[in-house]
Amino acid sequence: MRAGLKILLAALPLALAACASAPPAPPARLGLKLAPAALGAAVSVQQHLRVERGGRIDELDAALEVDAEHLELVGLAFGQRVLSLHYDGREMKTWRHVMLPAQVRAEDVLEDMQLTLWPVEAVRAALPQGWRVEELGLSRTLYHGAETVTRIDYSGTPRWSGTVRLENLRYHYRLTIQSAPVDN
Repeated sequence: MRAGLKILLAALPLALAACASAPPAPPARLGLKLAPAALGAAVSVQQHLRVERGGRIDELDAALEVDAEHLELVGLAFGQRVLSLHYDGREMKTWRHVMLPAQVRAEDVLEDMQLTLWPVEAVRAALPQGWRVEELGLSRTLYHGAETVTRIDYSGTPRWSGTVRLENLRYHYRLTIQSAPVDN
């Protein structure tokens, strides 16, 4: 048993050195929390969201309003509110129905929304070190180092009109957003 302990103690510094020299794991998400004013427009749209993941398809209707002061999102399933999100650029307040799956996190919804709708310059300025975003025509791609993390394709401009398709290659889901302006 003493020999096993000696081997373990001899190997421990090597294991610790390997951990210390390994590159840090990328953050689970970007943590984007851009100010509503950074959108550069006032937007009021109704949306239909379709999420495809692991052979499952979930759908949700949403109402989104953004102006220079705040962002409001209300998500509905079968005509019942299941999620609401208020963000003023400093504080996010959320409410979620108890039946909404735990995987649906308001922070992730806000991040995907901002990554998709906000101007590429605003997104680029807020990215953590090691991340970059490129936009070419009606496509936007998010990278972590050399890894392609997310691809976004737009059917037209402005970005919040028509259909948007977001494919997250890291977390293996597709999000399709169909938007229509709200008549005031």
